This record gives sequence, structure tokens and C-alpha cells, in this order.
Amino acid sequence: MGKLVLIDGNSIANRAFYALPLLTNKEGLYTNAVYGFAQIIIKIVKEIKPDYMLVAFDAGKVTFRHTDYQDYKGKRKKTPSELSSQFPMLKKLLDALQIKHFELEEYEADDIIGTISKSAEIREIETIIYTGDKDMLQLASDKVSIFLTRRGITEVDIFGPKEIMDKYQLTPKQIIDLKGLMGDTSDNIPGVPGVGEKTAIKLLHQFETVEGVLENIEKVSGKKLKEKLAENKEQALLSKKLATIFKEVPIGFEIDDLKVKEPDLEEVKQLFINWEFNTLIERLGIESTENNLEKDYEKIDYQTYSKEIKSVWNEKFHKKEQIALHVETNYEKTHDKEIYGLALSDGEEQVYLTLEEMIAWTELKEWLSDPTAPKWVYDGKRIEMVLYWNNFKLNGVTADLLLSNYILNPADGGNDLAKIAKEHGYNDLQADDIIYGKGAKKVIPDPEVIMEHISSKAYIIYSLVPMLNNKIVENKMEKLLYDIELPLSRVLAKMEKNGVLIDVNRLEQMGDEFNQKLKGLTDEIYELAGREFNINSPKQLGEILFDKLQLPVIKKTKTGYSTSADVLEKLEPYHPIIGKILHYRQLGKLYSTYVEGLLKVVDPETHKIHTSFNQAVTATGRLSSTDPNLQNIPIRLEEGRKIRQAFIPSESEWLILSADYSQIELRVLAHISEDENLIQAFIDDLDIHTKTAMDVFNVSEHEVTSLMRRQAKAVNFGIVYGISDYGLSQNLNISRKEAGEFIDKYFSVFSGVKNYMTEIIKQAKKKGYVSTLLNRRRYLPDINSSNYNIRSFAERTAMNTPIQGTAADIIKIAMVRIANKIEDRNLNSRLLLQVHDELIFEVDPIEIDLMKTLVKETMEEAMDLKVPLKVDINIGKTWYEAK
Repeated sequence: MGKLVLIDGNSIANRAFYALPLLTNKEGLYTNAVYGFAQIIIKIVKEIKPDYMLVAFDAGKVTFRHTDYQDYKGKRKKTPSELSSQFPMLKKLLDALQIKHFELEEYEADDIIGTISKSAEIREIETIIYTGDKDMLQLASDKVSIFLTRRGITEVDIFGPKEIMDKYQLTPKQIIDLKGLMGDTSDNIPGVPGVGEKTAIKLLHQFETVEGVLENIEKVSGKKLKEKLAENKEQALLSKKLATIFKEVPIGFEIDDLKVKEPDLEEVKQLFINWEFNTLIERLGIESTENNLEKDYEKIDYQTYSKEIKSVWNEKFHKKEQIALHVETNYEKTHDKEIYGLALSDGEEQVYLTLEEMIAWTELKEWLSDPTAPKWVYDGKRIEMVLYWNNFKLNGVTADLLLSNYILNPADGGNDLAKIAKEHGYNDLQADDIIYGKGAKKVIPDPEVIMEHISSKAYIIYSLVPMLNNKIVENKMEKLLYDIELPLSRVLAKMEKNGVLIDVNRLEQMGDEFNQKLKGLTDEIYELAGREFNINSPKQLGEILFDKLQLPVIKKTKTGYSTSADVLEKLEPYHPIIGKILHYRQLGKLYSTYVEGLLKVVDPETHKIHTSFNQAVTATGRLSSTDPNLQNIPIRLEEGRKIRQAFIPSESEWLILSADYSQIELRVLAHISEDENLIQAFIDDLDIHTKTAMDVFNVSEHEVTSLMRRQAKAVNFGIVYGISDYGLSQNLNISRKEAGEFIDKYFSVFSGVKNYMTEIIKQAKKKGYVSTLLNRRRYLPDINSSNYNIRSFAERTAMNTPIQGTAADIIKIAMVRIANKIEDRNLNSRLLLQVHDELIFEVDPIEIDLMKTLVKETMEEAMDLKVPLKVDINIGKTWYEAK
């Protein structure tokens, strides 16, 4: 007969959204509801193994029930945009999993599920309904079980007729009568005023149905209750009707159409990569890296190293011909020092060399280092780095296919040469990375395969660079590419080569200090708990907090009590042990991630960390840092800030200089929006958050409280990201109504900002993209979508991108200009790191005054805005002291 699972899509999405903290991917897309929903789906498929499956959604706010009762569900709060924007993503996921989803105008998901469960019962198909809505209990039968979600996202209570009788002493059908009498506040079903669950159950035990109660009012005990029932007969019958799930929805398909199919794992994997659900990729058993060596492709003709070939290519070098270059390395490692071959292409011929042959070819080495010999590459920074580790220099890069593609398609995630090639019609050429893995698991194909592979890459680069460069010119992006991104690639390579020196002893000492503090906290926690236990064990911690100390239970999991961070934060006011446990966890993470973690990546020869700066990843143009990520070192906790004590100059007596843009995004917002109040505040060099509080709360400067300033700060920074009333309410722990009023006040004061947001959305709808001040584009294909949720996310992106992207452009300009000035003046000082809006230098003490002036002036003059750019300079012996 099989097994059918019916899922209440809206209910489960809501459960996931509110059970998990707000999550976003690097594009700023909210993902917490999708993440929780995906966990539930994976659990159902793996554990229940259904033969048939459907996810039902509500089609809209108006249903056939509104004909009977206009205020049905009338008191429900508007769905937060952070949640509504995720419904299209849920449906994309279901499509990739090949699980049918369905919605129908005028009907609710409950009605769709009721209709299908009725058909399944007739066919004696075992049915499971997965929901958070107790109304569904009315559908329970010998063949239909209701899996009712509890707190959290994967825990359920299972109800059949027996369990419903045990809990309520009612039959499933009487659940409808229960709602008819007591009503339902969530659906705004009125019921009988003054009749709660206990009274309703008591009446149903006596008279079985609503109709039975109303026919026997004289037998009901209690004068007031009799009056209420007599006065609200029609309302009780209406409420029962509203609560009754309709089972005759014209769905237009059969149960056999719901058969579970094999998911499109490649599509699921791509979605999970985009949404950054790495753990779910592992849970599904999808390989994170796929390498298919069997693809058919047109073989590229190539020649290998020989005296004759060497002579021909030496002539090309001498004539300064345009040549494409590719060096193959291991793309599993950011700073791999191994070279597996080099290929050159002039569009007609390709030549391939091994590392040994590269070393033997003197003219090649000279050509690589010649700044006047033009070279086309893909990912020039990476090539420069791997050549550097092998004692080659790379100069003269005039085109970088990676950067060109990134500028043209910033949200594409197209860092893969094969993908770029395919997008431009080169389907017959293999360009996937074929050397992957680490250590004993490293895969290196046969030499013949490597030769063809690298040669094909060089040919692709030569073929595609002119195409993309033509588009760069068409879009007027030459300045962005040639004045910023290409020269910045060289700056970043130099920063990666230099690395930053780590005081290993200080880092180890901090580790000892953290361990001592952890030990002290452990003893304090044991004393407050009254006994020793494993603090890192959620099970044992739960027993202490909820069984022994009797703290209120916030959430439960399959294995017991939840002791997640959000639960502990809610419990903090109840007992002093909670603050100790939270501090213990924070210190533990600092120790493992930023003490042990950094020690693991310190180069044993240089004692430096050589992070990798990613130039072509974010859709806004910002840089990111990996292996390790030095942009995420926590600074809120003092212990976290102290991690920066380990970052020191590489030369004795040298100093660290930190240069930090002050509120750069708000200054860009002032310029772009042309808001007079905002512009004047920056011109007058006022504290912008205090000024905002003064204007919004209509108070004088000395009347601004710390709470007012904090709220103003949250709005100032949130407004840049198109924050909603829900998002602001979460940040400030206030009601959505208060948050909405605050945002309205802000826009009444800063009307130019409001006008900017309205106009930028209009422009985006017309053009299909938005631009930074330097013409960096971000395309918004969903900006004119008829789907409100999809369109809303695109509108928020339209508001934010010109601001965040321009701020990113400004700091990139500053980096290039400062690097040029250091080189032109032959200074010893070096740029080490870029962290968000901050640049970190190590400075020769004799150059300190010069560098302070040079850096500050260059950064503040990077772009001419209607408000001054302001840079704060700090000096210290360590990065910590310089902040």
C-alpha cells in the first residue's frame, strides 16, 4: 500500500524561522527557515522513507472561509519579510529534491492535506501529516498519524486516535467541536466567550458535539456559562465550521503523482553551496568536490618543450606578442607551492612545460618577469603566488579573466574557469581542476591528461579575454578593471607574500591564560552546580540546569534539554551559573579557533601567517580573507581583542599602524542620498549616532541617553541594509510596532535617505541592475518579479549595493594608491592586512610620521564626496595596541 507523508509547508517554515536565529549567506540572503526546513525534509526522507510525499502551502490570505467570516485570521501579524523572502527558496529546494509542492487559491494547506489524506485512507495508504498546527489532529485515524512539531525544528509528538484520547479524552472529530467552543486566537476563530479548553472538554464529554451542547443548554451547570452559550449559538456553530478542514479540494492530481523520486543531487548541492549549508551537503552524502575526468571534449593541439619550440616562442617573447599563460596548482589549497605544469597560448599554438623544463628555459623566466611583455591569465594573483614560491617573478599582466568575469557577473560565483568557458559556448573544452585532494588522498592524473588539460586552459584564456574585455568597454568599466582590480591583484599578492609575523610565544601564553581562566570558570560552575560534571556535554549540562537547579525549560531536543546559546541567553537572569557557562563557551571557542587555530597555520620557516585575500567572491565588491580568515577575529570580548597582541611587526623596533575609515558606509549614504541633515552632520563632524538620536527623539544633545544612542546606531547601520521592523525589533529587543515607529521617525527626519531608497528601486526596475559610484554593477533579475517575497529581497539588495559597493571601491583605491606611493618613494614600510574598513601596516620607525600623513591623506582623498572621508590612525607595538 505504501507510505504517504504530507507536510504543512507554511507551518514548518514558520517553526524553522522562529526556532533558529536569523542566518544569512555572504550575499545577505536570509536562510534560517530554509536551513531548518531542509533539516526536517532530510530527516523525514531518511527516517520515514515515504513512498509518496507532498508539501502543501497556503496560496494567499483570502480563503473561502472569509466568505463566512471576514475577520478569519484577521489578527495575525504580517509575515516578516525575512521569512517571506525564503518561501521561493523553499520551493526551489523541493524542486531540486523532486518533491511535489502544491497550493491553490482560496484554500489553505490544511484543506489540501485533508483532501489527500481522505483519498489515502480509502486506498488504505499509511499517512503521516507533519505540522505544527493542532487543528490537524481532527484528521487522525487508524491510517493517519499526526506528527506535531514541538519546540525546536526536528522534535515531534506523534498523535493517533489513542494519543488524542489520552491527552484530551476526545476523539479526533471532537477536536473540531473543541475549536468551535473555545475558539482559536491564532486563526481569530471567536468560539464562545469565556469558554476555555478545560470547560470545552468537560462539555464535550457530557454532550459530545457543539450541536449537542447547544441543544442541552438547560442541562449545563453554571448560570454564566448557560448565558454565554445561549447568546453565542450562531458564533459557536460558525466557529466549528471555520475549524473544519475541507476535504473536497479540486487538486487535479492523484496520489500516484506524489511518488518519491531520486533527487537532483547536483542541483541540491549547488543550492546548498549558494546558501552555505555545508553540513547539510555532508549529511546528504554529496561529495563537496566532483572531478569528472571522462568528459568528452575537443582536444587542444599542444607542443611540449624542445629546442625547436623554444626557438619559436623566444621569437614571440622578443616581439612582445600577446600571450595567454596558465600555471596548474592544487586548487584544494590556497597557497599551494607545487607546480604541475605551465602552458602558453597565442590562440594558434600551445606549448606545455613541466616545472623542470620551466627552470631550464632562461628566456621564459625573463619573459615572465618582464613588465613590458603583455600576459593574459586567469587568477593572476594565484599564479603570481605559486611562481613566487618557485623563484619566478610575474610582471606585465594586462588581462585577468577571473577579474573581468567577476566585474561583469559579480553575483555569478563564477570563479571556475570551466563555468566561464561554458557560458561563452566552449562546451567542448575541459577546464575543470583535475588535481585535487591533500596528502595521501591527492589525485594527480597521468602526464598526458595534465598536458592536455593545462593547454586547453591557456587556449580558453586567450580566446575569452577579448570577448570579456569588449563587454567591459561596453559597460564603461575600464577604470574599475584597469585602475582598481588589476593593480589591486598585485598589491594583494605582495601582502600575501609578506604575510604577518605572529608572536608564537605570546599566542601560546594566551592559550595558557585562557586555560587558567577556563579552569577557574570550571571550578565556579561546579560550585554553583553543587557537583562536578562535563560542562561540554549538553546532556549533563541540561540535567544540572533543569533537573537539579529547576530552571525553566525553554526548548527540548531528541536527546533531552536544549542548552544552545539562545536558550542560555534567555536563562541568564535566572541564575548566576548561566553567565559563567556562556563565558566558558566563549573562551573555549577563542582558544580552539583563534589560539590553536592560528598556531596551526603559522609558517614554520617564516613564523608568519600568509592569509589569502579573495578578490572575486562577494557580490558587493568587498574583499574577503581565508586560510585563515583574519577578518573575523572577535573584538567584542576583551579576551578576543587580545588575540591581536600576537600580531607584531616583522622587524625589530618597527611599529604597527592601523588606519580605519570612520563610518564610511554612512558617509557614502549621505553623498548618494544627498540628505541635507546627514550631510551637515558629517560636515560638522558630529557624532552621527548622537545626532540621529537628537533628531529622531527631538531632544538636545545632553538629553540623549545611552539607550537612545544605541537605538539610533542600530537604525543608522541597519538602514544601509534595508532593515525591516522585524529585524530592528530583534536587534533591539523591542516590539515590531516600536521598531516600525522608530524607522518611520528616522525617515521623517532624513527624508533624503527615504527618497534615495525609493529612486534606486525605480532605477533598478528600469535597468535591471544598480551601480556603485565607480560603475561596479550588480544585476537584479528578480527586481520586477510578480512574487512579492522575491521582489522584496531584490529591492533591499538594490538599496544596499551602491553603498556597500562604493565603500569597497574606496578602500581598494586607497590600497592601490598607498602601495604605489610606498614603491615610488622606496619606503620600507609595508601594507599587511585589510580588515573591512581598516588597513594594517608595519612601519619603519624612521618613516612613522611620513606614513601617518601619507596613509591618512591618501585614504581620505580616495574619492571626492559631498562629505569628508575621515580616517582614524593609531600606532602600537602590536595590532592590539594600534586599536
